[in-house]
Amino acid sequence: MRTIALAALLFSVSFANAEEARKVDSNSIYARLGGHEAIDAAVDLFYEKMLADERVAFFFEDVNMNAQIRKQKEFLSAAFGGPEPWKGEDMRTAHKNLDLRPEDFQAVAENLQSTLKELKVEEALVQEIMALVGSLKDDVLNRKPETSKAE
Repeated sequence: MRTIALAALLFSVSFANAEEARKVDSNSIYARLGGHEAIDAAVDLFYEKMLADERVAFFFEDVNMNAQIRKQKEFLSAAFGGPEPWKGEDMRTAHKNLDLRPEDFQAVAENLQSTLKELKVEEALVQEIMALVGSLKDDVLNRKPETSKAE
């Protein structure tokens, strides 16, 4: 009987933790964008655009795209206030060996903005997302913040 009670207690604690993890602030970008399904659709379309864009497609020549897409969905979900925290590398570490230039970052940002507009995301939310993306520029390009002011 004690085993059943312990199992029930563990289940209820696990269930409570799972419920807590699923709570999302209704004002988060994640919620306003449409949650998991919207992130999935946006990332899928975004990578279609990225792979078709000769400015940046070569970055993905030797990349497992299924893994890349999965990681991007996880990252954006976390960055936009979704239910799960980001468990991957920070932006500097993840991009440090890519030798990215400002024009590469710009191409990625343009593809993301185009994706959001194609999915009919309201303009204010698009601008909020693009501001968040812009705030990552120095880390993605692995440079000190003051170098970005010259651009």
